Amino acid sequence: MPSASRFGLPSTQLFALRSNLGAAALSAAAMLAAVALPAGPALAWQTATPPKAAATTAAPAGPLEQVTEDGVIAGTMNIEFETRVKKDTTGDLKADSPAKGAKDRYTFTLNVAKTTEFAGEITRQPNLFGRMLQRKQQEAQLFYRVDLAVLNPKDLKQKRTIGRWVGTVPVDTASGAFDLGKGVGGESPLRINIDAAGTAAAFVDNFGGRLVGKAENKENLAAYSYKRLVGTKTVEIVVKRSDPMRFENLVLARGPAQTYPRTVVNGRLDYDYETGNYFADGIRFKYNLDGVDYEDVVSGTIKWVEDADRKSNGKGYYDFNLRFNEDKNKSATSEAAAFEKMSAEDAFFAVDNSVSCLTGRISYQDTIPSGSELPTSSKVTYALNANKLTKQQIMNFHKLWLICVGPTNDE
Repeated sequence: MPSASRFGLPSTQLFALRSNLGAAALSAAAMLAAVALPAGPALAWQTATPPKAAATTAAPAGPLEQVTEDGVIAGTMNIEFETRVKKDTTGDLKADSPAKGAKDRYTFTLNVAKTTEFAGEITRQPNLFGRMLQRKQQEAQLFYRVDLAVLNPKDLKQKRTIGRWVGTVPVDTASGAFDLGKGVGGESPLRINIDAAGTAAAFVDNFGGRLVGKAENKENLAAYSYKRLVGTKTVEIVVKRSDPMRFENLVLARGPAQTYPRTVVNGRLDYDYETGNYFADGIRFKYNLDGVDYEDVVSGTIKWVEDADRKSNGKGYYDFNLRFNEDKNKSATSEAAAFEKMSAEDAFFAVDNSVSCLTGRISYQDTIPSGSELPTSSKVTYALNANKLTKQQIMNFHKLWLICVGPTNDE
């Protein structure tokens, strides 16, 4: 019997804290301290002089402090697939179309690297076409309205909202591409808008480039071979029906703190319709921080695992095993021996905590109506862990994952 995706569709149908504070945390404290507080005695953390951040050099990734910590991306997201519930009743649209104005809603509160919070909503509406002449009646687009807050690293109960991630992302009908820099009619581009806070200057930085989502026509999906270094050996796995999401000069806007620079992303995140797994095929993040150029290459897997009772409880999770700069970070010899006797497939998905990686789970509890194969709502819990990663690497991945919120949750 073929494996199933997280939506329950068979393949034939659907397819230890160990870090000093760091520059990003210091920036969060500085931004918080800059905001005027209500009348009352000053708080100690607002008047203290932060320690100096470590000096950087030109060595890749080395100058930036690394984090090894559980829950570096943590929180919850509730998804309501309104387009699957509210259907057109006028007869003016193609059969089984959603009603005009129906939107899927992704509402979330997510904490990143302990000192930054993203809280808000992303909505997504589809293209709609007339029943008779097939003329477009509604444009596909996403809309972001996300509050951005920084937390005091010495007391995480204290936080300040410093700006928003807002704007609209149109979806090109012909290519299925999400055009991050276009906005609608040249207005409301997707951007991070940070307010002035005391001595901290305000800034606005736009997203840009394209995310090309999964193919609408699944007939021409091709096989693809993926290789990775596990321990001391190279293992290979072949996916028979690989459907890539492509990042084409996709620009992640700067912020929320100045220590999270503007970043350009290229590469692929491929989906396997037989297993529901994702394969990161060398996703490249390029950015400049304090005059030093960095490039992080992300490879590895995001494996879909279904609960044994998923049909009744709707549970499943994505198991993350993403490696950063795998070719530069070799496994320790003592760690490598653990993978030698594994099969190629088991070794491919095995976690190696001796290298820089993002692990953990994003768990789902889906509500799936009787007789349907698609959920009408999902409760999602984020619990991702960092091993020897910088806060810039963590933040960049988080932003990219939120850009992919549609394809990774409802396609």
